Amino acid sequence: MLDANRSGTATAAPPATATEFVVPVPPVRRAGPAARCTRVLLSPYARLSLLLALLAGAAACVLLFEPQRLLTHGWPPQLGGAAAAGVFAVAYGLCTVAFVPRPLLNLAAGALFGSQLGLATALAGTVLGAGVAFGLGRLLGQEALRPLLRGRWLTAVDGQFSRHGFRSMLAVRLFPGVPFWAANYCAAVSRMGWLPFLLATGLGSIPNTAAYAVAGARASAPTSPAFLIAMACIAVPALAGTVVAWRKRHRLRGR
Repeated sequence: MLDANRSGTATAAPPATATEFVVPVPPVRRAGPAARCTRVLLSPYARLSLLLALLAGAAACVLLFEPQRLLTHGWPPQLGGAAAAGVFAVAYGLCTVAFVPRPLLNLAAGALFGSQLGLATALAGTVLGAGVAFGLGRLLGQEALRPLLRGRWLTAVDGQFSRHGFRSMLAVRLFPGVPFWAANYCAAVSRMGWLPFLLATGLGSIPNTAAYAVAGARASAPTSPAFLIAMACIAVPALAGTVVAWRKRHRLRGR
C-alpha cells in the first residue's frame, strides 16, 4: 500500500511479514485416564456385556431362589385385593425379564385372583415386563447388535419389525411360538418404536393370557366347560402359529 509522507509524495509501505498472519494453534490435549475409561465404559460392546451380565444374573437368581414358586403360593401373604394384585403384577414383570415362562405366571394369576382380576394383573405384568426388556435391549444392546444383522434370515426379521412394527409384534403375540423374551429383545434391536411395541404387546397378549387365567381359575374343576374351552383356546393358537411359521419359512429364507 502507499502512504503519504510530509512532503506529499507517496511511498510504498513495507510488505507484511508472513509471521503477522499466522494464527496460533492451541496444543492438542490428550484425553486423560478418566475420559478414556468413561469412553470405554459407554461403548456399545461394554453396554452389551453389561446387558448379558444382568440377564445371566437374573436367570441365576431364578434358578437358585425360584421366585415363581412364591407367586404361585400367593405371595405376598399379608396383602389382599388390589394391593396384592399390584405387587403380583410388578413381580410378574420382573420374572418375565428373568426368563420365567409366562404360562406358569398366567395360571398363577388366575388361580390367585380369579378370571377377571387375574387377567388384568397378568396383562399389566406382561406389558411391564416387555417394556423393561425392550428398554434394556434398546439402551444396552442395539448399537452393538445392529452391525451383526448380516444373515439373510436376521435381515428379513429386522426389516419386518422395523417397517411393520405394530402388526408384526401383534402377530407374534397372538400366535405363540416365539419365546416372550426373544420377541422383546429382537424388537429392541430393530427400529420399532415404543408405542407400537407396547400397544401390540398389550392387545396381542389378551387372548392367550385370558385362556391361561381362566384355566388357572378353573383348575380345581378340570372337566368343567370353562376349563376345556380355555385349554382349547391355548392349543388352537399354538397349532395355528406353528402352521403359519412353517409356511412362511421359505419366504424368510428367500429374502
